[in-house]
Amino acid sequence: MKETENRGQQLRRIVRINEEIKRVIAAAFTINLMAMNAIFLAKRAGTAALGFGVLSNELRRFAIDLQQQMAALSEMTYSSVNTVTALLKQARLNRALETTRSSSSGAGKRLVEQLLHTRLGTILAERQEQSDVVNRRLTQMILDTVQLVELGSVLARSAKIEAAYGGGLSVPLTQVSSDFEQSISEVQVSLEKLTKHHLEESAA
Repeated sequence: MKETENRGQQLRRIVRINEEIKRVIAAAFTINLMAMNAIFLAKRAGTAALGFGVLSNELRRFAIDLQQQMAALSEMTYSSVNTVTALLKQARLNRALETTRSSSSGAGKRLVEQLLHTRLGTILAERQEQSDVVNRRLTQMILDTVQLVELGSVLARSAKIEAAYGGGLSVPLTQVSSDFEQSISEVQVSLEKLTKHHLEESAA
């Protein structure tokens, strides 16, 4: 019963992880649109905003990379759901066999015991190992995403500095760079929540 409860909690945490992934994907899409607008503004400002234009292009690449990274994370969490669901089914089957063993005797009981301690025990161990592998890969992908977002944050701060040299368009450029910072800050908050849910799942 405890095993089923723990697996159920794992599934709920995975659902919360997916909610944060969706938020980050939406934010990345917004950053991409803002970057395209910023590139256009930088071209209008001419040579004065050359540095801002370069950084805006880098921020657009960052947004695309972030979307791809989160799509990969989403696929990984889908695999995690499948693995946890398989573990739940296996645990239920094992419990049913335990009940059968308790109420059986003689050759029937020995057959159930053999099934429990050999084939089904091996299957459960293999599926648990699959779950552990998926968790380790998820952990690494989350760490890689956190580093990517740190880079995005640095780019946004640099764009804000460059915006001051944007001549007659310095005000709208500064506003766009502030919007970059705000969106990336929201991504960082979502990643913190995502990491927290994943760590709770891994510890379960």
